[in-house]
Amino acid sequence: MAMATQERGRITARVPAVLVEKLQEAADLSGATLNQFVVQAALEKAEKVIDKEHALRFSAEDAAMFIDMLDNPRPPNNAMARAYERYKAKLANGIIRNSVVAGA
Repeated sequence: MAMATQERGRITARVPAVLVEKLQEAADLSGATLNQFVVQAALEKAEKVIDKEHALRFSAEDAAMFIDMLDNPRPPNNAMARAYERYKAKLANGIIRNSVVAGA
């Protein structure tokens, strides 16, 4: 049975010996090799940075779109107009109650 091979890259970092010792201690305590520990820690940090950047960018885009929609609303389409008429009819017949109705 042939196993699929995954292409791998290499990361090399030159760091002070005191940092290597600290990382090795943390790796030992977590039951991982130094390499596994460093890669997992870097991956967790990368995911946080990427998630934060996407959340900020998408939030800003969404806010701009929302404000534009408030400033420049589209006219209601046929389905929306029919839904509003059904809503007004239910209000008039006492099926539903609402103290604030625009245009009623």
